[in-house]
Amino acid sequence: MIESLQSFTASLPPMFQWMGVLVIAAIPFVESYFGAAVGVVSGLNPTVAIVAAVVGNIISMLIFVLTAHGVRRKVAAGKAPKEMTPRRAKLRAAFDKYGIAGVSLAGQTILPSQITSAAMISFGASKNAVILWQVISIIIWGTAFGVLATLGASLLG
Repeated sequence: MIESLQSFTASLPPMFQWMGVLVIAAIPFVESYFGAAVGVVSGLNPTVAIVAAVVGNIISMLIFVLTAHGVRRKVAAGKAPKEMTPRRAKLRAAFDKYGIAGVSLAGQTILPSQITSAAMISFGASKNAVILWQVISIIIWGTAFGVLATLGASLLG
């Protein structure tokens, strides 16, 4: 999958390769971390690759958060909550234990930022707090993987 994303990015005209990274980083499970790595490995300047990946992931996450917030507001009006699936119950337990910051920072090791952010909103977390901590997390993960990809590429090249 990573190779096909890299081919997609490399096939674009050099002036628009950053847009390819932005688009692929918006895909859940690819996120800013793989997006930044794909951009670096495709030959983009590491700073451009990291910024494009972070921006793409943030845009995608914002769409999920704002949609989940709107849906929660409409659904929560007078209805009893539905029974949780085992995966959702696990995420809720992590949310209760670590809070918004902890789930945002560590959650990307388990689920994409889009899913964890929407789940936290559904649990009643503050929309603004979720956005703040998800942005911080996306920047940290994207930067870390972009730097690691740059170091790896310099060792190989």
